[in-house]
Amino acid sequence: MAENPVVLRYQAHTDVGHKRAVNEDAVLAAHPVFIVADGMGGHEAGDLASAAIVEAFLPLVGLPEVLPEQVVAAVGRAQVAVERISAGRARGAGSTLTGVVLVNEQTQPAWLVLNVGDSRVYRLSGGELSRITHDHSLVQEMLDAGTLAPDEAADYVGRNVITRAIGAADARADYWMHPVIAGERLLVCSDGLSGELVDEVLRALLTMAGPVEATASELLTQALLNGGRDNVSLIVIDVLNSGTQVPIGPGGGTDVSTSEHDTVDLLLEDTTELPWRKGRGGGR
Repeated sequence: MAENPVVLRYQAHTDVGHKRAVNEDAVLAAHPVFIVADGMGGHEAGDLASAAIVEAFLPLVGLPEVLPEQVVAAVGRAQVAVERISAGRARGAGSTLTGVVLVNEQTQPAWLVLNVGDSRVYRLSGGELSRITHDHSLVQEMLDAGTLAPDEAADYVGRNVITRAIGAADARADYWMHPVIAGERLLVCSDGLSGELVDEVLRALLTMAGPVEATASELLTQALLNGGRDNVSLIVIDVLNSGTQVPIGPGGGTDVSTSEHDTVDLLLEDTTELPWRKGRGGGR
């Protein structure tokens, strides 16, 4: 651990939205783990899947040191757990998974960013917003191939089809290693947020809405005002220069802790086929 540790202050929110009967999202925001899971599968399968992912990461909470391989192992536990939930269900069960975990990388603290599906991690630094994660979705594949224009993506008929998910046949997780930099702000969110607010609006709110508590609340409010067609989940994390651990209420806290990219295969037998179609305005 560094002699002058970085301090994190964070706030999390999750909301069912205006169109869904059940909140199938799950959030874990507890040092050193900050993840969002967006479940799918219909009936109770979606919320069971996302809850199982959170449970798989709980053993990492509160550890004084987490290694990257422990995060990979947690993803593996999540895959096995969701596969069990999916067994015997006609529609199966699955979930996205995205987030950041503070890990010890060569004796220095670092962000291990992980992603499966189309939930996202953004980074705000110097007033510039960048998306760290890369969606595993049909739309993203078409954008990458140049067969779909960016301004057509929001209205494309297949915009809710994802190509990887925890619990599915292709559960490969992408990983990025980033340094922890004082002054940066991170946003972890489900597509219930990013699908309602374009990146420029996200940048403006993350820049001008104030402390993490106010910013997280305003992001949720604006997503709901813009339609709230899906469950909305988010975590806002600030990296501060100094301080000690001070709780700030449910879903928030202050923690003391200071881009490489890889993909890890988690291909298990007897898992649900992809792609998944994630519904809008109704059950999945």
